[in-house]
Amino acid sequence: MRTIRRLIYREVLAAVVFVAVGFLALFFFFDFIDDLPNVGKAGGAYRLTQALAYVTLLIPSHLYELLPIAVLIGTIFVMARLAQSSEYTILRTSGLGPWRALRTLLTLGLMFTLLTFAVGDYLAPVAGRTAQLLKARLEGRISIGQTGAWLKERQPYNTYNVNVGALTPDGNMQAVRIFESDARGFLVSITQAPKGRFADDGAWLLEDAERSEFASSGGDIAKVERVKLPTLRWPTEITPEMVSVALLKPDRMSTIDLFQYIRHLEANGQTSQRYEIEFWRKVFYPLSCMVMVVLALPFAYLHFRAGGITSYVFGGVLIGISFFLLNNVFGYIGNLQNWWPWLTAAAPGLIYSMFSLAAFGWLVLRR
Repeated sequence: MRTIRRLIYREVLAAVVFVAVGFLALFFFFDFIDDLPNVGKAGGAYRLTQALAYVTLLIPSHLYELLPIAVLIGTIFVMARLAQSSEYTILRTSGLGPWRALRTLLTLGLMFTLLTFAVGDYLAPVAGRTAQLLKARLEGRISIGQTGAWLKERQPYNTYNVNVGALTPDGNMQAVRIFESDARGFLVSITQAPKGRFADDGAWLLEDAERSEFASSGGDIAKVERVKLPTLRWPTEITPEMVSVALLKPDRMSTIDLFQYIRHLEANGQTSQRYEIEFWRKVFYPLSCMVMVVLALPFAYLHFRAGGITSYVFGGVLIGISFFLLNNVFGYIGNLQNWWPWLTAAAPGLIYSMFSLAAFGWLVLRR
């Protein structure tokens, strides 16, 4: 059985790598063509080499998204080819029963699951943020429009609503505004600074800050005091990662950073539905690799002599695309309808798991 496992593992790994490289080359080409109009901008500072570096840094994100589809297509190709050449029939007579074959593919799927998790939780976030910072040199900053990013923090006595206009390529902040209100909801102060940076102890250091304090009497503002400071230190628990996710997409964060950001939103009375869905998607999405290998196993039990296996591989492509689309559609619908985040993220995998197990039971066990 060790020889049979080595044969299946070697064939499936080679096929998955081939499919993944083909998809990544295609996405690399499209991203490069899409980024070509930016070459020569910013006074010629954005050159062709920088465009190539930018699209290269996008590869880990594409690999994370495409790996389950590549696993499905590669495994279907190997199983169908073994069935077409009658090699799988020989393996069955050598003791490779349905349950043993299922265990073998599940072990292989677990390896791909760990690889997908590592790419999506460690490599893709780092590469994605690096790509955005590289791209920001073209515009000089990272922003989400005219309003920037809004964050909220509750401290022991007051509540702070913070607005960050943009992030510079070196990770500093621009156009920082902090609105402070007391326990009754009355505005206490407004702090504005054109620039800000993150200190080593977690505080914010605001440069050329202007602070306006409002002394109220009976709900009416009685006095306004304005103070200008060269440097103002503001202690806060809002980390650089929280500012980044407010300005960028949440899928560029790791699972731990997303969990910490969700706790921050809940502690400050803000909605976290979108980020909870993304968190659970990061938890369940790597497991889809195991679903894909189970879905591909019934192709080994198809009996055909004439013709190629192109139609079966094409069917695998359609199944993979449908899973990718369903995964995204459930995310949007769950966010709009306020579905349970874990159920929204797990639903596509559960649907395809039941489909794959039904196909395995009908085509493999009964036939």
